[in-house]
Amino acid sequence: MNAQPQALNVISLAGVSKRYGNVDVLRDLDLTVQRGAIHGLVGLNGSGKTTTLECILGLQQVHLGSASVLGFEPRHLYRAEGDVVAVFDTPSLHANLTVRQTLSHAAHLIPAQKKPSASGVQPRRSVDEVMSLLGLSRYASFKIRSLSLGNRRRTSIAHALLGNPKLVLLDEPFNGLDAGGVDEVLALIKTLNRDFGTSFLLSSHQLPYLQSVCSHLSILHGGHIVASGSLEELLQGSDAKLIVRTPDIARAQALLEQLDGILSVVSDTGSLTVTLATAKPAAVNQALVSAGIPVDELVHVRASVESLFRELTSASTDKSNSRAIAS
Repeated sequence: MNAQPQALNVISLAGVSKRYGNVDVLRDLDLTVQRGAIHGLVGLNGSGKTTTLECILGLQQVHLGSASVLGFEPRHLYRAEGDVVAVFDTPSLHANLTVRQTLSHAAHLIPAQKKPSASGVQPRRSVDEVMSLLGLSRYASFKIRSLSLGNRRRTSIAHALLGNPKLVLLDEPFNGLDAGGVDEVLALIKTLNRDFGTSFLLSSHQLPYLQSVCSHLSILHGGHIVASGSLEELLQGSDAKLIVRTPDIARAQALLEQLDGILSVVSDTGSLTVTLATAKPAAVNQALVSAGIPVDELVHVRASVESLFRELTSASTDKSNSRAIAS
């Protein structure tokens, strides 16, 4: 048996391009997922998220660039012995099998040569263990066709976790789940990552859920990564905003536009939206009060994944439109 190469990054894509006919779906895409990370991949519908996952798994051949997954080229992932698993948006399960039958059949397909890790972690989980982890024990005797979409999705994730994989790719894992189901999946991802070192790549448009679980994030727009890094670094680099409510809008706007560390001041009905660069909220409040301008309310709107996403994708679209007009 070939020894599996070890690498700091579980996924490395460099300059990857993918075309369908005359349409460029991915363009010079770079993506790095660190070992032990929970990495979110976000983008609008049609931005290339699913195609990116398919290229990682070797289901699509790239036209340009290189890809490495757990040290293997995607076309050689069969050598990874089940250490890489994926669950796509639409669960593909046999409708006439029960949940237990589905998972039992899958358990028999785990490579027999898979060995416990150096830390003693077992190469497979029992069917009862994964059903318990995913809240499926009560549905063990239910046929797949009778399950809700949410429970079919849970069964697909349970299927993926049987072999105790090192890398899990989840495509829209929160679709079809109610609030309780989402919380269970989020808790499961955190537990597997913390206790077993499982790395995750989550492709989703559900930005608040990603912000609550991810350590890293990549934003995909127009087939290209427009931002990537740790969640903390990305949010720190995003502009924070203040909502200032005052009865003297005109004077407040004129003052704040001259204040250092402020990027912009936009007037709305009864309030100002102040985009901060280096200025602190306390300094803004002090400047207004010192000038005798009454402040009814000052709200600090902290950066979020959703605001960062809107900021970067709108900026990218504006640049693309500008290039198109110029040409």
